Amino acid sequence: MSAQEPAEPVEDPSFVRPFIITGGRAEPLQTDLRLETLVMAVGAPDESLVFERRHIVAVCAQPTTVAEVAHRVGVPLGVAKVLISDLVVAGQLACRQPAELPLQLLERIRDHVRAL
Repeated sequence: MSAQEPAEPVEDPSFVRPFIITGGRAEPLQTDLRLETLVMAVGAPDESLVFERRHIVAVCAQPTTVAEVAHRVGVPLGVAKVLISDLVVAGQLACRQPAELPLQLLERIRDHVRAL
């Protein structure tokens, strides 16, 4: 190999492709999961749960946003949504949507950001 040829990237042997984690699914069963949706564990992780699913239930012992779950478990957001949705359907997690911000408040925030 000459100095001009780029070396082939070495793949991390511990890396698991996202489609393997979700069983090939890209869309969550629940379509209403947003970044700010709060997710809470219903109880202790079921003994049948493994890997990321068990980690998600443990992370959600305290109410946690979907975005924070993805970050703390170390999976892409889309993968987190699929797994969280599966766990909600299985009765392991519960979701709570935060209240919508009033339009007036959103407009004030927009105006302040524009003023920066």
